[in-house]
Amino acid sequence: MQERGGIGRYSARLAEALQARGDVALTLLYHGRCPAPLPPTLQGLPRRPVSLGSKPWRAGVAAALVLGLPLDRWLGVRGLFHATDHLLPPLRHAPTVFTVHDLAFLTQPETHLHSNRAFLARMLPRFCAAATLVIADSEATRQDLLRCYALPPAKVRTVPLGVEPRFRPQEPRAARALVAAQYGLTGSYLLFVGTLEPRKNLRRLLLAYRRLLQVRGGAACPPLVVAGAPGWWTDVLHRAVRRLGLEARVRFLGRVPDEHLPALYSTATVFVYPSLYEGFGLPPLEALACGAPVITSNCSALPEVVGDAALQVDPRDVAALADALDRLLSDEQTRQVLASRGPAQAAQFTWARTAAATVAVYREALALWARR
Repeated sequence: MQERGGIGRYSARLAEALQARGDVALTLLYHGRCPAPLPPTLQGLPRRPVSLGSKPWRAGVAAALVLGLPLDRWLGVRGLFHATDHLLPPLRHAPTVFTVHDLAFLTQPETHLHSNRAFLARMLPRFCAAATLVIADSEATRQDLLRCYALPPAKVRTVPLGVEPRFRPQEPRAARALVAAQYGLTGSYLLFVGTLEPRKNLRRLLLAYRRLLQVRGGAACPPLVVAGAPGWWTDVLHRAVRRLGLEARVRFLGRVPDEHLPALYSTATVFVYPSLYEGFGLPPLEALACGAPVITSNCSALPEVVGDAALQVDPRDVAALADALDRLLSDEQTRQVLASRGPAQAAQFTWARTAAATVAVYREALALWARR
């Protein structure tokens, strides 16, 4: 497990919630170096390195699956194996649960590298077929799985993700002091949080922001702040900023520490997340939990996550995105309404609920395995 991006956060938070329950004995399996530091709540768990010789993990798993080689004796699996990433070793002597976070490589192929698309297109259907049960992060992803892979509906369970307790409205003075000291943000700003990759639709966000500047003028338009780890598309994004003449208006913070995110969300005038496709969508949920007015997309899993607590727009419509930004900047009452709805909407999603639903899937998978 690696706590990088959404999948890493899912793995870590789920493991913590399972550990807190006390009714699941966990062993963390990892390839290469063990992630360090592990969250404090996981540091006492038993850990096992997984090695497939000199081959990379993905190539090794793919080769083993194609050849049908059981890996149980190398992995030392007893009980049940849960694959939280898009990789499932072929296990013949234990039930398996396989989490599918999204099918973006199929629905938005232009947003993925060819090598990644090729691997997932070949292997993901096999992983789903081999698993005892499959977990989807959202009903939207579940429906994608049923449509694209013709899986039996009874095989796929929807288990939404959760939001950490740290994400809640922050004391305004302390939050403003933190973002001013750490990032030099002393006034109003628009915020995006996420990995800088094409699927997040940042190119259209830049176009919408330029349109907003033209409508409102520079003095009435806050800067756009982009927080997130660089992805494979980052150089293209920076070139787009220069080409659009937005260098003085767009701030890139890079990957920010998790402990700073609640303050960034809480002090943002508007949080905007116009992703083309999400299997769930943790950043808008975190922003809602912190009381930020949110604009996000009206597609994939995002409407399930935000409900009526956010403005939803067509992410491919630059004019609609610019209009939504202008509306929230101009209408304090709407911002306040959305800010008041956010924490209540986010409260429906907790990692304790995610863990409870996941344990129910484990029990069902064990029962199915025992009856086979």
